[in-house]
Amino acid sequence: MTPIGFSTGTLALGDFRLGLQMLRGNRTIAVELSALRDYELQALVDGLDDLDLSQFSYVSVHAPSRFVELSEVQAVGLLEAVFRRDWPVVLHPDAVQDWSLWRDHGSLVCIENMDKRKPIGRTAAELTEIYDHLPDASLCFDIGHARQVDPTMFEARAILTTHGHRLKQMHVSDVNSASVHEPLNQVAEWAFSRVAHLIPAHVPIIMETPVPEERLQAEMRRAQRALFPH
Repeated sequence: MTPIGFSTGTLALGDFRLGLQMLRGNRTIAVELSALRDYELQALVDGLDDLDLSQFSYVSVHAPSRFVELSEVQAVGLLEAVFRRDWPVVLHPDAVQDWSLWRDHGSLVCIENMDKRKPIGRTAAELTEIYDHLPDASLCFDIGHARQVDPTMFEARAILTTHGHRLKQMHVSDVNSASVHEPLNQVAEWAFSRVAHLIPAHVPIIMETPVPEERLQAEMRRAQRALFPH
C-alpha cells in the first residue's frame, strides 16, 4: 500500500495540531508536519513528544521556507529533534545560505524541486548543482512544481530519470501560474500520468491540495488514480 496523506500546513495553515485532528479517522498513513514559516518551528518541535502519530507509518517535517525570525543555525539546531527521530526534513534549497549546516544529516535532508518563482532547484540541472553541495541528500519530488515549470512534463521526466534514485517522498497538487497550490483536476491527472511509470509505488505521497475535510479521501483517490493507475 502506498503511504499517502497530507501536509498539516495545507489542511490548517500554521496549526499542525488542527491538521492532525483533521486526519484522524481518515485512511491516511503518511503525514508531513509543516513549519513553513520559521516562527512555527519552535512550537512544532516543542510538541513532538506529545503527539499521537501511531496512525502514520511515514512522518516527515517541512522546514521553514525562509529564515527571518530565526537564523539558519538556530533552525538547524531546532530540527535536530526531528533528525534524531530519523524523519526526513523537506528543505527548499533557496533558503540555504550555508550548505555545511545540513550536510552531516545525509539523506534525511530532503531537497524539494522548486516552482518557477525561485532562482534555483527548478530543473534537473539545477538540482544537480545542489546535490554537489549535499551529495547524500534525498529528493522530495513536487510534481505540481515540475508541471508548472514545464507543462510538457519533459522536465519532470528529467528530474526523475536523473535524480530518481534519491526519491524519498512526493508532493502532489496542481500549481497555478501564480504558484498557488490547487486541488487536482483532469488535466493535471493526465499530465502526472505521463511520468507515473518512473515513480515507485512505495514512495510516500504528501498531498498539498487545499480541500475541506470531507474531500480528503476523494482527493487522495484522484492522486492514486493518476500515479498508480494499475
